[in-house]
Amino acid sequence: MSSYFYEPRKGHGLPHDPFKAIVAPRPVGWVTTIDGQGRVNLAPYSFFNAISSRPPMVFFSTEGWKDSARNVEENGEFVCNLVSRDLAEAMNETAAPMAYGENEMIRAGLAAAPSTLIRPPRVARAVAALECRKTSIIRLEGVDGKPLDTWMILGEVVGVHIDPEFLKDGIFDTAAARPVARCGYAGDYAEVTALFQMTRPPA
Repeated sequence: MSSYFYEPRKGHGLPHDPFKAIVAPRPVGWVTTIDGQGRVNLAPYSFFNAISSRPPMVFFSTEGWKDSARNVEENGEFVCNLVSRDLAEAMNETAAPMAYGENEMIRAGLAAAPSTLIRPPRVARAVAALECRKTSIIRLEGVDGKPLDTWMILGEVVGVHIDPEFLKDGIFDTAAARPVARCGYAGDYAEVTALFQMTRPPA
């Protein structure tokens, strides 16, 4: 079977870069941090995911040294707030460029709730939130060994908040939470509305 092939460093030859559409859907890392003066920053990141379960760890990455990375480097803490469908528009509002130190929660009309173990607050309406402490910040390199203007922030989840409404017989109801995911092109999102199950086969 033939395929459309391109080498990213030489260009894709298409109207829009398909990379983010291929690696999709991606959960949205809606990250709360504070700066050295205690001012809140809330920003969404489309390169975000879990990377370990024992202990639970997550990462988000930023193309360019943005406020979230700066704050995590300074304070070592962040919160990942789950973006449910009812919060999608508010999340999008927090993606707007704002001056350093301005509070995106206020812009989006969101209330903050205190975290339990760390200083940055969480989004009060978030169905779930992960309190994280930084383990490392890594500047990425290309295959040529040259450093990129891209940074990966890794953190261990030290506390988890869950809205009890979404716990059914002790199981988190992902479909009921309707988490939002980032897809490919500008403005493309998806939401989880249904699950299906498969059992891992034995050896």
